[in-house]
Amino acid sequence: MDLLFSIFSFFVDWDLKSLLLFVVVFIITADLVKNRRPVGFPPGPRALPIVGNIFTWDQSRPHEKLMELARTYGDVFSLRFGQKWSVVLNGFDTIKEALLTKGDSMVDRPKLALQEEVTGGLGIIISNGDIWKQQRRFALSTLKYFGFGKTSLEHVILDEFRHCAEEFRGYKEKPVNPHLIINNAVSNIICHLVFGHRFEYGDEKFRKLMLLFDKALQIEASIWAQLYNSFPLLMRLLPGPHQTLKQIWGDVKSFIREELNQHKENWDSTERRDYIDCYLQEIQTNKGQEGNTFDEENLIMCVLDLFVAGSETTSTTLRWSFLYMAKYPEIQENVQAEIDRVIGQSKQPSMEDRANLPYTDAVIHEILRMGNIAPLALPHSTNKEVQLGGYTIPKGILIVPNLASVLFDKKEWETPLEFNPGHFLNEEGKFEKRAAFIPFSAGKRLCLGENLARVELFLFFTSFMQHFTFSMPAGVEAVMDYRAGITLAPKPYEICVKPR
Repeated sequence: MDLLFSIFSFFVDWDLKSLLLFVVVFIITADLVKNRRPVGFPPGPRALPIVGNIFTWDQSRPHEKLMELARTYGDVFSLRFGQKWSVVLNGFDTIKEALLTKGDSMVDRPKLALQEEVTGGLGIIISNGDIWKQQRRFALSTLKYFGFGKTSLEHVILDEFRHCAEEFRGYKEKPVNPHLIINNAVSNIICHLVFGHRFEYGDEKFRKLMLLFDKALQIEASIWAQLYNSFPLLMRLLPGPHQTLKQIWGDVKSFIREELNQHKENWDSTERRDYIDCYLQEIQTNKGQEGNTFDEENLIMCVLDLFVAGSETTSTTLRWSFLYMAKYPEIQENVQAEIDRVIGQSKQPSMEDRANLPYTDAVIHEILRMGNIAPLALPHSTNKEVQLGGYTIPKGILIVPNLASVLFDKKEWETPLEFNPGHFLNEEGKFEKRAAFIPFSAGKRLCLGENLARVELFLFFTSFMQHFTFSMPAGVEAVMDYRAGITLAPKPYEICVKPR
């Protein structure tokens, strides 16, 4: 009896092993057949079954890895993440053709599971179609009304610089990590436009919000986000940073909702104090109309998007600027000499001074180029079949424009890997913008906060150089390495800020 049971167990065990082996082979074979590159599709590295090229992607230096792959597969190549294909674009000519010449075919954002859960397809940055068109148009017109590109906003920025300068002076030249101070200062400009007020630097609730933004943007670019977007049904059930990300954005939206509720308590439909007031008026005006996209949920997402677009890139660029000035003191001295000659020590800078400060303007642009703040921009998606670089890209393919490949292209820049303000100066020493300078991307999905960022960067940077000298603590070298995320931020550092 025992012998019969042993024989039966052996065959059952063998059959289970065979079945398991068959299932694995079947799944792998089906995956390879289903996910073969279409005819005429761009080439790329071989993808693993099921997960595709998720592990080809280097989380610590994504844009550099993509430039390496471009040297093997060309400026237009493909990667597969889970079951979805994407196409990576490298080089100025390729990206210009895609985002400008054929931009209408790639104006959409892809529908990614994690972003869809956070945004619900609302807001400005991730939305598509009528929602995107209506919300972007309203945001730009409303922010313009409140000083976007006008001198009235200059006073707000310069007043915020005064608060920021006092905060730095309080450290009495001792080493300080500028991260939260700068984030608070830049975010206060958006707060002024959106909420109608600023937050003090010691406000713990607002400081926590700034830290949440920073953490969220790191997770957004991590492998956890990629796994979630590739296998949402499974990842929803598993713990990990992707769950933390949803919680963070939930907390940020709760913060915005509190501000919204305070506005509603004393809202007067005839008064336009800030963006929220104007949006509440728009909700009332469009109520019941066909195709209306204005409601409170969309308002909350739009405010969140304005924070990301209008503060993160600028604050990160300013943090890079302090490092570059400390690393190249001779450049810092040249900037200060030009500012002293043109503006002096007592007069506040204004945007009118920009034309007379070509070297300072060139340094700001070189910081943006070398800082490479948003190397992969945000992904696009094809809304119809398009021909690009000799390849056929079907509808619904995720497009990754590698802006870093343009900002460091040796065909476009004399010394692409060196910090050289001369890239933006002609032989006469006058400022000269380069066509390949696209740190804010290009086309219809150009960064919403670009104009605000340009004004902020010029006024903040010029004011800092007018009043302070930046240097590393004794015995410490400036480390120019980055921490990868949606934006490339400098690794945490401390710096000495000496009043002039």
